[in-house]
Amino acid sequence: MTVAPAAGKRFEVSMPVVVIGAGAAGLVAALAVRAAGVDVLVLERDPVPRGSTAMSAGLIPAPATRWQAAAGIIDTAELFAADILAKAHREPDAAVVMHLAETIGPTLEWLADAHGLPFDVITEFLYPGHSTYRMHGLPTRSGVELVQRLSAAAEQAGVMIMTDARVDTLYADPDGRVCGIGFARPNDSRDEVGCGALVLACSGYGGNPALVSRHVPELADALFFGHEGNQGDALVWGEALGAATRHLSGHQGHGAIAHPHGIQITWATITQGGVQVNRDGRRFADETLGYSEQAAAVVAQPDGIAFTIFDERIAAVARGFEDFRQAEAAGAVVTAASIPELAERLGLPVATLTATLCAVEAAQCAKATDAFGRDFSRTPPLVPPYRAVKVTGALLHTQGGLVVGTDARVLRDDGTALPNLFAVGGAACGVSGSQASGYLSGNGLLSAVGLGRTAGLVAACAVKAKPVPHGDDAHAG
Repeated sequence: MTVAPAAGKRFEVSMPVVVIGAGAAGLVAALAVRAAGVDVLVLERDPVPRGSTAMSAGLIPAPATRWQAAAGIIDTAELFAADILAKAHREPDAAVVMHLAETIGPTLEWLADAHGLPFDVITEFLYPGHSTYRMHGLPTRSGVELVQRLSAAAEQAGVMIMTDARVDTLYADPDGRVCGIGFARPNDSRDEVGCGALVLACSGYGGNPALVSRHVPELADALFFGHEGNQGDALVWGEALGAATRHLSGHQGHGAIAHPHGIQITWATITQGGVQVNRDGRRFADETLGYSEQAAAVVAQPDGIAFTIFDERIAAVARGFEDFRQAEAAGAVVTAASIPELAERLGLPVATLTATLCAVEAAQCAKATDAFGRDFSRTPPLVPPYRAVKVTGALLHTQGGLVVGTDARVLRDDGTALPNLFAVGGAACGVSGSQASGYLSGNGLLSAVGLGRTAGLVAACAVKAKPVPHGDDAHAG
């Protein structure tokens, strides 16, 4: 990945706006550009748009939406922003947090109204760190559905998407203005395109072992359960152009990837009353603190393995997610009529597992807080038949990146903006702070979708030399 001088460079083809990456961030940015009446080209390294979005559950947190109102849920942008900052130890930029909290709801309603995405709000369970029910998703609760629907909407809106196009070079002036990009095709040919504005939507660096070892050493040997394209391209380009970076150690982990099946197990298996034990049959953490920080806790167990244990009541909730249905179909979910049978099927010591689950039942019956600090007052005891999944911890994606303002423009260390460069999703510093424990459920797609629309709107206005709309005008179209 390089930044080359643009001096004397001529581009046979130029586009007002170019977007690198066709996950949710890039596609939403492109839709916003088209809504402003500006042409846009999206370049995607894969044969089809997917990105990190396709590997997620596709859930986006948003406050004060019409779906919440229909369900009788009271929520505000201020409450959502407070939850984000509390989970992230008040490390993120409060202005960016508030901007996302205020604009993500109207953005989801715009995607529903203008592009037919059938969102609804999840009310079956509360995600860790959220004060109320505000996670929105599509019918399958699948990131694959989200990116497919966004891709179809982009095609219908006239967005030009070029796949199998791996961008490796930015051409820039000395002041950091990007004049164009160069990319390789599968047949070893090369193409170049000029641009008036560039949006980096090519995610983070979770797939780059050297960068992970440097910035997230606790997960250096963990499974990377993200898109292989997350190589840190945006980070390399941004730093070469003089961009500031922040919270590079921030990341989203996940403490329940079915092993060896490689399927993400919804954390509803925990929030509804399930627990995790290690190979010794013992619990090792308060699982409800969050699935992100639980990743390192699981990786630290013998062989990096744990077992998520729940029951049929919880499994019925989990079946609302496509990934869980796939896990059952793949045979990853073990069923047992008793604790001794469960221990035998999982290869765990019967006496230890029995003692562990009896202690959990006692805490649930007493509505008590256990030695790990987990509050069992809101979940009923587990009852047979039991369910369990052998899991490992994984790194899903990084949360640190290029520093951006509320307009998604990339900033230098002195706070000034680079002339025409934007960063969204994993390419930008998100709102999770510097620690895994700072990740509030949904923060990844919050930044992707929220900053994506902002970047598209601002970039379109910039190339048209028009003021950026404010208030209700910003949500029109």
